[in-house]
Amino acid sequence: MLKFDQVLHAHLGSLKEAITGWSETVTKLEKAKEKAETGLQGKAEKADWKGENAGVTQAFVRKTAKEFGDALTEASSIRNILRDAETEFQAAKTELERLVAEAPGKGIRIDQDGVVSYLIHPDRRSKDYDGPKPEQADFEAMRSAIKAAITRADDADDVASRALRTLVGGDKNNFSGTNYDSLKTASKAQDAEDAHAAYELYKKGDEATPEEIDKLNALFKANQKDPYFAEKFALEVGPKGSMEYWADMGDPSDGSRLGVDHRDKLKELQTNWSMTLATATHSTSPEMEQWKADVIKAGTEPIQTRGTSPYGFQVMSNLLRVGDYDDKFLKDYGNGLVVAERKMTHDGALPPGRAWQQMGGQPSHLNWLGGDLGKDPMIGFMEGLGHNPKASTEFFNSDIDLTPENSKDNKKLDPFDYFSKDRQWPEELNDKGNMTKEPGYNALGHALESATTGHPYDAEAEGLKDVRTKENAEVMQKVLERYGSDPKYMHEQPGIDDSLGKMGAAYIDELNRSLETDSDTTMEEKTNSPFGNNDDKGKSRFGPEFDTGLLFNRGDTVNFMGIVSQSESGHATLSAAETLYTTSVLDQVGPKPGTPFDERDLTDARTTLRIGSEAQGIMDESRMAQIDKDYEKDSEEHKKAVGRTTEWVKFGVGAVAAGGVVALTGGAGGVLVPLAAETVGGAVTTFIGMEADDIGEKYEKDEMLKKKSDDLKDEALAMGKENSLRPGIAYANAPGWSEKDRNYLDETLVDYVRDARLHARDNSLPDPYEKK
Repeated sequence: MLKFDQVLHAHLGSLKEAITGWSETVTKLEKAKEKAETGLQGKAEKADWKGENAGVTQAFVRKTAKEFGDALTEASSIRNILRDAETEFQAAKTELERLVAEAPGKGIRIDQDGVVSYLIHPDRRSKDYDGPKPEQADFEAMRSAIKAAITRADDADDVASRALRTLVGGDKNNFSGTNYDSLKTASKAQDAEDAHAAYELYKKGDEATPEEIDKLNALFKANQKDPYFAEKFALEVGPKGSMEYWADMGDPSDGSRLGVDHRDKLKELQTNWSMTLATATHSTSPEMEQWKADVIKAGTEPIQTRGTSPYGFQVMSNLLRVGDYDDKFLKDYGNGLVVAERKMTHDGALPPGRAWQQMGGQPSHLNWLGGDLGKDPMIGFMEGLGHNPKASTEFFNSDIDLTPENSKDNKKLDPFDYFSKDRQWPEELNDKGNMTKEPGYNALGHALESATTGHPYDAEAEGLKDVRTKENAEVMQKVLERYGSDPKYMHEQPGIDDSLGKMGAAYIDELNRSLETDSDTTMEEKTNSPFGNNDDKGKSRFGPEFDTGLLFNRGDTVNFMGIVSQSESGHATLSAAETLYTTSVLDQVGPKPGTPFDERDLTDARTTLRIGSEAQGIMDESRMAQIDKDYEKDSEEHKKAVGRTTEWVKFGVGAVAAGGVVALTGGAGGVLVPLAAETVGGAVTTFIGMEADDIGEKYEKDEMLKKKSDDLKDEALAMGKENSLRPGIAYANAPGWSEKDRNYLDETLVDYVRDARLHARDNSLPDPYEKK
């Protein structure tokens, strides 16, 4: 990979001289070729040679004349490759020069390694500074532009170097005759060559050596996002070819040692194969459209190997787990898969596990990525939706026609209801060797995360933005209604609780709007709410009906937050999100540090901190009640669980601030939390840097276990109460306040809420779940 300074300071003079030299060579060879063809070869063809001389000399002359043509073709190709490469290098270099020149005017500095930062950091600006004040979006745009320019040069370098090596060839006595009229032509030729090489390795199936699997993985990696390669490979292998190959890899009866000794290689291969097919599905060529249709058609057909016969849907779903698949293809595939399952189960008369049970032979090992063996095709499909937010959102917001062949009936199925409530998810063998429903519900949670947040569920925390749409919110409304209606849905769906916590975190702003209202059922926000709206124009990003209207009412919000917080991971994620969001609102609605204010100016700040503290109280009490239900009081397990209830304070460490969001990168791993403002303020920055203890750290293990459960619980609730006030403390200690103001804010703001926590809550919390 080329580096920033290599592209910015590239000396292209020698390359331009080489292009000129090769252009002159082409001109000379054009004349030489003409002489060879009209003169040398022309005379030889007319000569009346007899015997052995005719058979040898004429052939030699023809070959020699052809070499002049091949030399011209090769020289022209070299000239074309160098010319186009120079054009790409120059364009990339010019773009970087432009960015470097314009950066200071935007208040941005670009160092010698291409790292972007403030030209003058906000902490070092003078009071009368009136220069540019770049925001997170400006930095992201600059980084993206720099990366695009470097990638452009790097791609040209890769294609050009490989093309030149091909042109030189391995034959010292003959010119290659390879014709490249452009860098683009060379790139396509290389893709086709790689696709065929991958196809030749594919044909070896599970008889391939570990080294050959490495070669196949290398080819996939080198062309991972190359549309031409992906399409060529997908078409050459064929729609059923991928299924037959992957089923063969998962057949434990045919003696292959790959799945025994080289699981890591198959794991990598599954990822690479999935990503390649994902790229291929974005093609709209007639051949690929037919390929996509044939994949779905083959879903109900058994894929026979020596000892297994999984259905096509079972095999293909495991190749959907990774990659950015075409949205329409995923939706069509999902519809076809659901229709097939409903037919195979006689409209639910049989459990899905029976439908996907292979008849005879050993069970296939179709998934090498971990979690399950890949028998239930819905798991792989849900993981596919988890990486494709638009497809996931459309899928859960639509109906599925269960009898597409019959246009007269109206037999529809709601996918959200089916997967979250009605479907009997089969047990799967997990990595620990246990039969559990966790893999299925874990995958469902991933799909719902992408559908509600608009991001792949495992997206990198760096650079996350708030991209929620009205369609995303519609899915979230369904999630809150379902999982907030009865604790059984979360507790009887093992593996979904962490996803519910992340979804709640992503809508923590709307949950707070609901909590502020006085009525459990009203769908109108409280007048002049400090939580406001969530787009840059002071409106709701979910449509004008939500400018003052609510996505959720207070009663449903309390139930949802209470139920999700019964889970340890749900409680931790929601608690961290609530605290960060509350802190950002204080930054937005409270008096700006250093400005004069009076008592009335703190009204919104008090409300914000009160609602945040109340929310934390709902979550803490729900978690404590569930701990009491799950463990015997004064047992070691009970005390340890209580001790972990304040560990969420660690999540602030490593939080990544982006445009309008904070991504938690601690124990929660990339949880998106919307902020009240596009730019992170002083209180948020202060909060992220604050050190806090949790109850598990406060006491040594032995000392904690000596305490009574009730005493320990009281201490944990008291500490939770103090932790809920950390946004106010961070606000009071934000840069800019005088010592007098800091003390006043702490007394009149923090102390006020300290005494008011939970006083405004009239709702009874959801009952803890009784395990059966």
